Amino acid sequence: MSHRPRASLGRVLHDLGDSLLELLAGDPEHDGEIGGIVIHDPDDEPVQPPAALVLGVGIRAADLPELVRDVGRRGAVGLVVRSPVALTPELRDGVVESGLALLGLRRGATWAQLTALLRSVLAEGDIGPAEPESIGGLPSGDLFAVANAVGALLDAPVTIEDRSSRVLAFSGRQDEADQSRVETIIGRQVPERYARMLTELGVFRELYREHRPVVVDPAHLGAASINKQRVAIAVRAGDEVLGSIWAAMDGEVTEERAAALQDAAKLVALHMLRVRAGADVQRRLRTDLVATVLEGGPGARDALARLGLAGRRLVVLAASLRAETDEPMPATGALERVADALAVHLSASVPTSAVAVVGGIVHSLLPVQVDDGDAEQRAARLAEEFCERVGARLPAVVAVGPVGSEVSGVTASRAVATRVLRVLREGHEQRRVARLSDVHTQSLVLELRDLAAVRGERPVGPISVLLDYDERNDSGLVETLRAWLDALGDVRAAAAGLFIHPNTLRYRLRRLEEVSGIDLADPEQRFAAMLQLRILTPR
Repeated sequence: MSHRPRASLGRVLHDLGDSLLELLAGDPEHDGEIGGIVIHDPDDEPVQPPAALVLGVGIRAADLPELVRDVGRRGAVGLVVRSPVALTPELRDGVVESGLALLGLRRGATWAQLTALLRSVLAEGDIGPAEPESIGGLPSGDLFAVANAVGALLDAPVTIEDRSSRVLAFSGRQDEADQSRVETIIGRQVPERYARMLTELGVFRELYREHRPVVVDPAHLGAASINKQRVAIAVRAGDEVLGSIWAAMDGEVTEERAAALQDAAKLVALHMLRVRAGADVQRRLRTDLVATVLEGGPGARDALARLGLAGRRLVVLAASLRAETDEPMPATGALERVADALAVHLSASVPTSAVAVVGGIVHSLLPVQVDDGDAEQRAARLAEEFCERVGARLPAVVAVGPVGSEVSGVTASRAVATRVLRVLREGHEQRRVARLSDVHTQSLVLELRDLAAVRGERPVGPISVLLDYDERNDSGLVETLRAWLDALGDVRAAAAGLFIHPNTLRYRLRRLEEVSGIDLADPEQRFAAMLQLRILTPR
C-alpha cells in the first residue's frame, strides 16, 4: 500500500473513478506522475507541461478527435471530457495514436469540483524528491489512501470530514451508498439541509462528546434520499476534535466494528495532523527554495532543480499591495493572501510556477516557453488577469521582470521587477501591472531621489529661495511653480489644477520670478527647477 503511485493517472481513477470519472478509452497505466492540470482553451495558445492531464471543458463532439491528437502530441497522459461520449472509429483511432487515456466526467459533477479534487489528490510531493513517509503503513498525509483502507476494513464506503462537514477525502464504492452521499461527494461538502437535520437531532453534539461510534438511523432524518444507516466517530488529537469519519453501512455495530472505527480514528488523526503540519512545512520549504534562487547563492542551482525549474527560461513576477498609508510594507497576512491568490491563478495556466513571499514581496518564478518570442508580454497578461480577478478587494500590483536563463538571469529579472514594483506600489503610476519599459522614467527618478538622499543633497538656487519664502509667508509659490511646469506652461490647465483663477496664477508666476530670480522663459532653468522639484522636494 505504501508504494501506491502518488500522482499517477491510475491513482486518479482509483480515488475518483466511482463518483466522478469513468474510463472511456485508452490505457490509464502510464509510468510516472501527472505533470499538472491544464484547462483547454481553444482561443488561447496552451502552456502544457509534460505528462499533463487536460480538461476539455465544453468541447464539441466533432472537435474531439483532433483535440485528442493535438494534446497527445504535446505529451498529455489523459484528456477529460463530459460524458456521455460517442466512441466513433475516428475517435478510437485518435486515442490509440495519441497514447493517452480518454476519461469522462459523469453527469451531475462540475468542472470546478473535479479541479478541486484533482489538485487535492495531486498536491503531495510537489517540491523536490523525497522519500515517502508512512504512518500505519500508509503514505503520510494521504487521506484518500486512509479512506480506502478504512473502507476496506469496515466493508463500507466512508468519508473523512472536518469540523465544518467539508469532505477531506473519501473511499471507493461510493455508488453503493444513497443519493445524499453522492451529493456530498460531488459538492465536497455535506449539503446544508442534511447538516441541519443532524444538528437538530443532536448528532454532532453526541459525536463530539463521545469517544465511541454514533449510529444515525435514516428513519429519524425523514429524507427520501437517505436510506442507508450512518455510523460516525470523531477524530481527536488530545482534547481537540479534528473532524470525523462517516461510514454508510447497514447492520449492527458490533464490538469488532466499533473497535475498528476507534482504531481508524486514531490513525486518521495522525494523518490529519501530518497534513496540517505539512502545509506549513511545505510553505516554508517553498519559500526557502524560492529565496535561494532569487538571491543567486551557491545553492541556487540545486534549489531550481528541487522546484522543477532547472533549465527553464523564467520570468520573475513581483507583487505587493498598493501603499495606502505611510507603512513601509504591507502586513504579512495580507501578503500571504496575495501569494495564495496568485499561486491559485497561475496554477491553472502554468502549474510548474513557484510563488512565495520573500523579503516582504510576493515573488513568482514563472517558466515560459523556449520558442515564445513574446514571453514577457504573456506574463504581463497573466498578471493583468490576476488583478482583474481580485479586483478592489485585494489592491495588488504586479511587476513583470524580463526573461532570464540560469541563476544569473533570474536574479537580474528579480532586480528589474523590484524596481518596477516600487513605482507601482508608491502610486507613481496608476496602472496595476507594468514592465520596466512602461515605468522606466519614473524608476530612474526614484533612483536619483535615493542617491540624493544618501548624499544629503538639498535644493539650491531659486527653488531653495522659494521654499524659504513659502515657509515664512505660507504663500504656496512652490506649489504654483510645480503646477505650471507639470502643465507645460498652460496657465489655464495649471490654474484649474490649483482651483484658482488664471489671472491669480499669472500674478503668482510674476511674484515667484521676483522673489527667486528664476527666468521661466529659460528652458535650462525650467529643467533645473523641474528636476529639483521631482527629486529633492517630492510631493
